[in-house]
Amino acid sequence: MAAVDAAEIVPPQVMRAARLHESSEGLELRVDDDVPVACPQAGQVLLKVRSCGLNQVDLLTRTAQTPQAVPLPHISGTEVAGDVVAAGDANSEQWLDRRVVVDPVLACGRCRPCFQGRTNQCRQSRIFGVQTPGGYAEYVLAPTRQLLDIPEGMTYEAAAAIAVTGPTTWHMLRTRAGLQVGDDVLVIAAGSGIGSLAVQVARHAGARVIATVGGAEKVRQARELVPADLVIDHFDPDWPRLVRDFTDGKGADLVFEHVGAATWKQSLAAMARGGRLVTSGGHSGFEVDINLWHLFIKEHTIIGSYAGTRDDFLTVLDLAGRGIIAPIVQEVFALEQILEAQQLLERRRVFGKLLVDPTRKATR
Repeated sequence: MAAVDAAEIVPPQVMRAARLHESSEGLELRVDDDVPVACPQAGQVLLKVRSCGLNQVDLLTRTAQTPQAVPLPHISGTEVAGDVVAAGDANSEQWLDRRVVVDPVLACGRCRPCFQGRTNQCRQSRIFGVQTPGGYAEYVLAPTRQLLDIPEGMTYEAAAAIAVTGPTTWHMLRTRAGLQVGDDVLVIAAGSGIGSLAVQVARHAGARVIATVGGAEKVRQARELVPADLVIDHFDPDWPRLVRDFTDGKGADLVFEHVGAATWKQSLAAMARGGRLVTSGGHSGFEVDINLWHLFIKEHTIIGSYAGTRDDFLTVLDLAGRGIIAPIVQEVFALEQILEAQQLLERRRVFGKLLVDPTRKATR
């Protein structure tokens, strides 16, 4: 796709944005039509938002469950792709006219982890759209050091859909867990944005993949949409036995876990001796039990993983740009439909990713 001509896009003084406001019943999400468009400062650009992914952290922000309260009114939206339409200084002007996606991990660039390339471990890091205004708006400011070019031929939607899920998945499977050819990989909640990419990354690496999803309808969708070797319903309490049956009694060499308490016990039960489990989330609960006897007798390895590094992001952008992996997008919403979209995410009625396009007009 050709780069946009930023000279043809003159930012207005005000914009539409979905913002969180204080209300008598807690935080209320509503669309405002008169939000001032900020001017970029040195080291910043102004993006015209073309696509923004919905993320569980948006729900945590709306329900005041983030570690620190956000200043109100707040614009969420962590996964942003768009056009650079204004620059804050001469050094930033090189980004004008370019289609970009924002690396959402705002690392300091000066600490030891940053120098080592472990930007996700920067102690001064912030998350774009959580500690800063995000992409639930027609325009957003972004630091130039966080910009990555969208590969030729990739859509804004695809870039936004992998902005968090892609680096996180790669970091979990390849950087942290050491995914190997021939591994039997168990992907929990493969109907999620991160899970559906995990299946693809594991298959690309030469692994055999077992995918779990919740409910008969998602089982049907998974069999159509994700290239797993076996799809099982994790609402069946006996599903670890199905994993063992499929692996001739051995179990999974690697478990991709990001759900938490609801699937933790079964995930451990499905592991092979010498197996490893990598986890990056716990939306169903962060407090879990571990049987230490099983841990050391079976020589299990439990691995924590957080977000992804810049190198992880560049790798998945390259893979997606070449069509080797592709995010699954269930639906794209107009800005006025953002609450409807979040409610789908809350009710777990999503397969893949949901996106908002602030340039789109609501049709219902």
